[in-house]
Amino acid sequence: MEPRFLLLSDVATELNVSDSQVYHMVRSGELPAIKIGGRGQWRVERARLEEYIQRKYAETADWVRDNPLAERDPEER
Repeated sequence: MEPRFLLLSDVATELNVSDSQVYHMVRSGELPAIKIGGRGQWRVERARLEEYIQRKYAETADWVRDNPLAERDPEER
């Protein structure tokens, strides 16, 4: 059974980004997280991470649709 909550380092591994990038995503509110314990350690709920990933897929699809690849001039090939 997978844990419900992930460390920021676990999230970084899942997304293949640095720990500091995940920390920034959490602190900016881009990725929902909670702060727990006396030392205020961050945790990201797995479900919220999956929602974040799906949101990013949708945003990327919108961007790709709005920014199509320009056709090259056949003479440039």
